[in-house]
Amino acid sequence: MKKLLLLNGPNLGILGEREVGIYGSATLADIERSVAKEAAERNWEVVGVQHDCEGALVRTVQDNYDTVGAVINPGALMIAGWSLRDALANYPRPWIEVHLSNVWAREQFRHESILAPLATGLIAGLGAHGYQLATRALMERIPAE
Repeated sequence: MKKLLLLNGPNLGILGEREVGIYGSATLADIERSVAKEAAERNWEVVGVQHDCEGALVRTVQDNYDTVGAVINPGALMIAGWSLRDALANYPRPWIEVHLSNVWAREQFRHESILAPLATGLIAGLGAHGYQLATRALMERIPAE
């Protein structure tokens, strides 16, 4: 079975508890289930990984070159996650960057992603639904086999 990488960065393991007014009430488990439901249409299994440590995220990217693609919420590593950027530059599949909040409607320091220029696309500000949309977009870009 083909696999889709669902990668979440720092502080995303506490979704549902963390600043609900900004990030919503969906937990990471809720998001993983919704992505799995979308991915099931293509018979893809979801490999859901969340780490607060950038090095662990880098290793996860490197260990998952065989996935069909990825949905990635780097959290604040979008701002200065240079080693994650280097790992994603070498990731051989399409991937979409996702952010729960509209980062451009927030503090100035969140207005630039060092990862976005490498991504196939970017979805921000649509809450947990953004993950489903990213999965759907990958399904449209990756040929069915």
